[in-house]
Amino acid sequence: MENSNIKKVVKESYSKIAQNSGCTCSCSCKSKSNESIAKAIGYLEEDLKEIPEANLGLGCGNPTSLGEIKEGMTVLDLGSGAGIDCFLAAKKVGKSGKVIGIDMTIEMIGLAKENAKKYGFRNVEFKLGEIEELPVEDNSIDVIISNCVINLSPDKSKVFSEARRVLKKKGKMLVSDIVLLKELDKWQRGDKKLIAGCVGGALLKEEYIKIIKSAGFEVKIVSEDKEISKKQYDGIPLESLKIEATKV
Repeated sequence: MENSNIKKVVKESYSKIAQNSGCTCSCSCKSKSNESIAKAIGYLEEDLKEIPEANLGLGCGNPTSLGEIKEGMTVLDLGSGAGIDCFLAAKKVGKSGKVIGIDMTIEMIGLAKENAKKYGFRNVEFKLGEIEELPVEDNSIDVIISNCVINLSPDKSKVFSEARRVLKKKGKMLVSDIVLLKELDKWQRGDKKLIAGCVGGALLKEEYIKIIKSAGFEVKIVSEDKEISKKQYDGIPLESLKIEATKV
């Protein structure tokens, strides 16, 4: 499938998710609540109860828990959705810090802004944009977070190149993402539900890590969750890879 068609599939799918406010991945999570899915991938119950509308039951980890986010930092979220990771990061950076959420769908941006207003987050800004062309200044970000989004991009090299551009010297990326442990067949690669469900566009783990390093990052693997394959992806050979990547 061509890159433009992949983006169209992803955009339409996540616009619908925003409108329906719930999980629509290509997996068995359809029978589970958003809260139970979020707990299973690393979110704390107290965090979920504070901002329930921001949890859409998406993601494959909790990137805000993968490394230090300190008071006063500027944090950027790639694919911010309804804003849950932005709001968790906002609590850590405090009034002196700032969080910017980027999403390609108008519906998600609107939902996130509503949540920010409802819960009084004044240090969070949401921008419409694509993660391959970030509407962010060079060398302006301390930490980038991303939760199960980069796999959706048809040009992952550009995503990591853009991430390096906007990060300050020694800035970090804290990423949870789906990577493959075995190559998919042609049918799986072209299946719209698998593409939107974080599988069809995913890379093999070794290739994914190689792309990050080639973009100018030092990569540290924080953890690998292979059980997510059975829990959410009907046994497809994949894992949730959690990494800390430092700009070099």
